[in-house]
Amino acid sequence: MRRAEVLPGRPYPLGATYDGNGVNFAVFSEHAKKVEVCLFDPNDTSKETRRFPLLETTHHVFHGYLPGLQPGTLYGLRVHGPHEPKKGLRFNPHKLLVDPYARAIHGKVDYKGPIYGYPAPATGKDEDLILDTRDDAASVPKAVVLTDTFDWEGDRAPGIPWHETVFYELHVKGFTKLHPRIPEHLRGTYAGLAHPASIEHLKKVGVTAVDLLPIHHIADEPFLIQRGLVNYWGYNTLGYFAPDARYSASGSRGEQVDEFKGMVKLLHRAGIEVILDVVYNHTCEGNHLGPTLSFKGLDNGAYYRINEKDPRYYMDFTGCGNSWNATHPYALKLVVDSLRYWVEVMHVDGFRFDLATTLGRDRHGYDTRAAFFQIIHQDPVLSRVKLIAEPWDVGDFGYQVGNFPVLWSEWNGKYRDTIRRYWKGDDRQAAEIGYRLTGSSDLYSLSGRKPTASVNFVTAHDGFTLHDLVTYNDKHNEANGEENRDGHNDNHSWNCGVEGETADPKINTLREQQKRNFLATLFLSQGVPMLVAGDEMGRTQRGNNNAYCQDNELSWVNWELNDTQRALLEFTSRMTKLRREQPVLHKRRFFRGAHMWDSELKDLAWFRPDGKEMKKDDWEKPYVRSLGFLLGGDAIATPDDEGNRIVGDTLLVLMNAHHEPITFLLPAIEWGADWELVVDTAAAGESQRTHTPAGGKVQVAGRSLVVLRRPATE
Repeated sequence: MRRAEVLPGRPYPLGATYDGNGVNFAVFSEHAKKVEVCLFDPNDTSKETRRFPLLETTHHVFHGYLPGLQPGTLYGLRVHGPHEPKKGLRFNPHKLLVDPYARAIHGKVDYKGPIYGYPAPATGKDEDLILDTRDDAASVPKAVVLTDTFDWEGDRAPGIPWHETVFYELHVKGFTKLHPRIPEHLRGTYAGLAHPASIEHLKKVGVTAVDLLPIHHIADEPFLIQRGLVNYWGYNTLGYFAPDARYSASGSRGEQVDEFKGMVKLLHRAGIEVILDVVYNHTCEGNHLGPTLSFKGLDNGAYYRINEKDPRYYMDFTGCGNSWNATHPYALKLVVDSLRYWVEVMHVDGFRFDLATTLGRDRHGYDTRAAFFQIIHQDPVLSRVKLIAEPWDVGDFGYQVGNFPVLWSEWNGKYRDTIRRYWKGDDRQAAEIGYRLTGSSDLYSLSGRKPTASVNFVTAHDGFTLHDLVTYNDKHNEANGEENRDGHNDNHSWNCGVEGETADPKINTLREQQKRNFLATLFLSQGVPMLVAGDEMGRTQRGNNNAYCQDNELSWVNWELNDTQRALLEFTSRMTKLRREQPVLHKRRFFRGAHMWDSELKDLAWFRPDGKEMKKDDWEKPYVRSLGFLLGGDAIATPDDEGNRIVGDTLLVLMNAHHEPITFLLPAIEWGADWELVVDTAAAGESQRTHTPAGGKVQVAGRSLVVLRRPATE
């Protein structure tokens, strides 16, 4: 190609940008000597048809403009520079690289090809120091040039307030793959998730936001492919701007982008927000022996945290071989550009950050004032969306629950563990459960955050399903091919007397009751509840607590329900409805244990089974498993959006984790009418609306929970 055919172009925006007349390419690399763009035959993507250099460089950005180039063009990058792995430099122009700003990616990584920067497979200890000169273009996915013509039809974000939010964590494929009411060609796709049958279920359950497991374009790990498995969960990112085409019913040359947008538009129309689980802490390129697919060949030391004492190797705070370098301006810029793209162009409503502690690490350790947090908080777009941290990684001092900045909510791992231990019957849980049920003020109040900083969950994609939590004491991960060594060993689960499935009706009855206990506790707790897809219908993974590689019926949601599963679904719907209708269940401020306004009741009071308020030494007794708490409906501190006082029903929750029935004496409060029973987890169906006077007695069955209501008064 003659030099005159490539115009200087612009250094911004990064990536490939079509302007109606041609395409501008801009690629960052601080240490490269030359960057080339390679075009490929759309009918034979292994065949390179043209190659041209980006001749201009501005602020470490190589750029050039190619007139006449059209949307749909497939391309890749070749980057020339020093190959000195001992210095952290791994340039290799023989390896085609995926543009990190690609908006769509076509094809998959072929691990049988020469995709490693060294002559793989490695048999000794120094192979990664040797430059491999084999061309791997036929084995690497291609980026797609796009233009944006999507009609959003006036789409508007639902804007659900934090205190009214109910998250529903799901896998795009697994949620609809077996759904009988969704056309077969749409099952397991973005379009399938937006199908009326999917939305009908989401509305029935009462969720306000879907939290999608990673949908960024990924590469499956080679060790999984060798076992005949794939990375089902998707925590192995290759492209941070590209929705993965494996969930597209339309195609992989840009069609997946419009299909994703169509999904968001229809979910928004139904009043449901879309949250993305994002993995900016590491990529699919692994450690020094991993493949060279993008960032490693573009500028290894800029994108990854490399060992300062021995730059050949990576710092690994993630357990995945590498860690993203959030201390480098351009690596940090990519993360923020990606997030802003998903909000502004793809219309998503927020993000859950996998192993978020890694992004808050500077050269000395985790810092709540790290550059990543500062940028997010100052950004006029990103500071307004929902931001959720998984507040840990595997590095030193990686467990940072309660230690993220304001604006951030967190997956509350302490909530999960406490609720499991309490209903399992463990000792010394009273004080802990007091904090967890009321929004975890011990974790979040001092930092200026509110109860909504706590994203409460009993289960998540990682670990046992709700059904398996009450069915297995031990993990059963043999299907993963790692001899059951993977996954957590400490699950705080209880099988109710028999390991695995059983025909014993007493055990199965107890298991269903325990499920109702967990669900009721989740939706009665202050904070933001998160439900995992299928838990409301008794989904099982047969004891596998690490089904990350199981893209099959073990992981997919089963929609063929028996009577027991339908009853659990109905119970879940009743609990979300109760939460939605009762202002005392989604408070915006922490409890004070005091009267508000001119209230007759405290906003929160704790009671022993004898009806007396709990004292300090009651919380410290190791055997306390039965307690009650009252939420005063006339003691809500925050007004509504119009400044009016909120007055709702008063609720009294009686919890009994003891194995025998406990009789509770109801507090003798001279106010209002009798207490009405609205929830009893010992009842398989809807609870009878019985009434008990103040000072009366209510028997709470062993391992069960009761909710009583007193109507609001004018």
